Amino acid sequence: MDTTPLVGPPVAGSEVATLVGALERNRRTFAWKCGGLDSAGLNKLHPPSTVTLGGLLKHLALVEDEYFTRRLLGKELGAPWDSADWDADPDWEWHSAAGDSPEELMGLWEASVERSRAAVVEVLATGGVDQLANWQGRNGDSPSLRYILVDLIEEYARHTGHADLIRESIDGLTGEGLPEQPPTE
Repeated sequence: MDTTPLVGPPVAGSEVATLVGALERNRRTFAWKCGGLDSAGLNKLHPPSTVTLGGLLKHLALVEDEYFTRRLLGKELGAPWDSADWDADPDWEWHSAAGDSPEELMGLWEASVERSRAAVVEVLATGGVDQLANWQGRNGDSPSLRYILVDLIEEYARHTGHADLIRESIDGLTGEGLPEQPPTE
């Protein structure tokens, strides 16, 4: 299997290429909306919401690791997730992002995405999207890789909508679709 990230879903591709391509398009658009900003930009609020682009970056890094590392592969989460006191602050990733630099936040998110890509390649090497995760929900069911991919597509689509509004309020950046390259720091 080619492990080069797709830039978007193929018009008439396989189920795997369509799901992975749709997720990659969402990731890429999200990175574009968050890229090139300083700490003030990543911490800017769009009242009455308390969501920031920095909080979104850290949240989606957690979601990537939670779904692909912990749930799909059944592995424990590493830093910084393993040192958070989730009982005391279940929204820790949102709050703690304000203390992280733009480079730390983007690096954390990018590393989580790379781990997720590797997890998907690993699982697909032994079968298709019907394979079940090494995790069970409260009802005892294990989600399939297909379900996890669809869930992440939805998660990114929702949060990229938030990022659109916040970014426009910062510097007027608007747009949709797939930028050729996400901005670099």
